[in-house]
Amino acid sequence: MSHYTLKCRKCGTVLKEAHCAFCEHCKDALLLTDYKETSFTEKNSGEIWRFNWLPVHDPKFHQPGPVVFRSKGLSEKLGLENLFIAFNGYWPEIGAKITTCTFKEFEAAVVLENARSNGIEGLVVASAGNTARAFAHLSTVSGFPVIIVVPSMCLFEMWYLEASLRIPTLVLEDGDYSNAIDLAKRIALIHGYPFEGGVKNIAKRDGLGIVLLEAVSKIGRLPDHYFQAVGSGAGAIGVWEMSERFLRDGRYGSRLPALHLAQNLPFAPMVKAWNNNSRELSSEDLNPELIEQITTRVLSSRYPAYSIVGGVFDALHATGGKMYGIENNEVLADMELFEKTEGIDIVPAAGVAVAGLRKAVENGHVDKSDTILLNITGGGEKRLKKDMKTYMVEPVFVSGKITDKEIEELCKRLKVN
Repeated sequence: MSHYTLKCRKCGTVLKEAHCAFCEHCKDALLLTDYKETSFTEKNSGEIWRFNWLPVHDPKFHQPGPVVFRSKGLSEKLGLENLFIAFNGYWPEIGAKITTCTFKEFEAAVVLENARSNGIEGLVVASAGNTARAFAHLSTVSGFPVIIVVPSMCLFEMWYLEASLRIPTLVLEDGDYSNAIDLAKRIALIHGYPFEGGVKNIAKRDGLGIVLLEAVSKIGRLPDHYFQAVGSGAGAIGVWEMSERFLRDGRYGSRLPALHLAQNLPFAPMVKAWNNNSRELSSEDLNPELIEQITTRVLSSRYPAYSIVGGVFDALHATGGKMYGIENNEVLADMELFEKTEGIDIVPAAGVAVAGLRKAVENGHVDKSDTILLNITGGGEKRLKKDMKTYMVEPVFVSGKITDKEIEELCKRLKVN
């Protein structure tokens, strides 16, 4: 018997099936995982599987989690007394063992285990880079098949921990991340593996919410403020949903953490909509040409979960949150600031989050005594490459004009089961 059910955020209907990660009930609303245990508990075993609020039953592989620590260097620089950092990456000196160097590894772990335990035989995954690395690695570790689709504009940033010939990786030659999502959905329909589901997959959001589970376990309470860079918004929504569970528990605080979310200008459609107090995104702000101008391609989704019921707009309203637009030069400067003050390299998306925190301090949006959680969504790549060998991705290049018949033949040629 499952320890959770699925409930529609909009109408409250409880779905009879325990697994419905790839569909919707109301077309304009997200499903929620409703756990039978309303109290937060942890098992004696370590790693992420010790948490009770995850939609998995019998995990088959080990999965380390984030490391949460009280900042010294960055907090002193910004004048903050209670700044906690959730580091998601490789930094063995502090016990951080995420060898893909991204918090998307938690997403991949929970999604794969959730799918496996519900009889799914494989998945098709679209990515702008870091998600691909996480799924490729855990597909190899777990033996669970995946087909990965990425846009060519993100290929130069990509690397794998294993030789990529083992993992079918398709690169879309003539499109961006959102076009890669469209192609992945087509492949799923033709091949038979389900599309991973993106933000609509409850396992994805709960997996990303592990950052907050680890933080509350470490700090002993909900933070007052939470900072993260966002592309689709799945991570921020996952943190909001976990926060609501902690409020129902009642032992960790009586107020939701304010979400402080940042995007890389000039492609910042959610920032611009939020600043206009609009639930709808502007087509002008979703112009693909803007994506070419940003340093953080992993934040380049033209299909963010902003307007949907239970999405970023609702999360920001519920928490009294704010959004920040970050220029390219600020991204690089704040990456350097973090490495100088804390002692480890971080990825550009994490630099966007640091810049958002810095702006919040400058604008008086946080008090120096507030408890703040900064999500460093990826880091330690330079450190990792001193210790381990990594591989360039060796993909198959395809056009968005590929026919259904050609997709079918390609899957056979790649020997995808």
